[in-house]
Amino acid sequence: MKRFILFALFLSLTGVAWAETTREATEDRLEHAGAVMREIMAAPDKGIPEEVLEHAKCIAVVPHLLKGGFVVGAENGRGVATCRTAHGWSAPAFFAITGGSWGLQIGVEGIDLVMVIQGDKGMERLMNSKFEIGADASAAAGPVGRHASADTDWKMNAEILTYSRARGIFAGVTLNGAAIRRDDDSTEAMYGHEISTRRILMGDVAPPPQARPFLDAVRNAKEQAHNAE
Repeated sequence: MKRFILFALFLSLTGVAWAETTREATEDRLEHAGAVMREIMAAPDKGIPEEVLEHAKCIAVVPHLLKGGFVVGAENGRGVATCRTAHGWSAPAFFAITGGSWGLQIGVEGIDLVMVIQGDKGMERLMNSKFEIGADASAAAGPVGRHASADTDWKMNAEILTYSRARGIFAGVTLNGAAIRRDDDSTEAMYGHEISTRRILMGDVAPPPQARPFLDAVRNAKEQAHNAE
């Protein structure tokens, strides 16, 4: 009986420690995602164009996505997303990204990934919590610079515009084959209970204080792009 009680106590303490670690990691991800947005938009002629940000339904950031392999690449990372609502940008929803190909590459490298979700269909894909880029949702490397080209192909041909930053270089990137799914652990760590991605991204949930750096960075991104001129 005593052993059973001690074992139960051990499991309880282990669970608390795991929850605290997951929460700290989730808060750290929010902070880094905000930093990625600020740093990208502060780079003259290298950021996401103002027109793209104006057209965005949602913005998703994966800070320090791990990619690796030889010739055929693979990704693995956790990110955070927010969508436009009638009252501004939504509370953050958490997701994981795995798989896919980056083409020719050697070794392992951490990059920052930004995805700009366009239109209602792309937004619906994100709210469904599980989809594959290329198969379920079309994606294309997004235009880079202060302003997007007058050509509207970037608006019409892709549900998601993708960008990456590695070693200070920021450019569009394709992510065909990458799978996006809900990050249950981070969601529970941040909100304390089970809640759907749809409810979070539709604005039914109040943003937690820890989300402020990320949401402020997204909110101010367009202004940063304008001021960079």
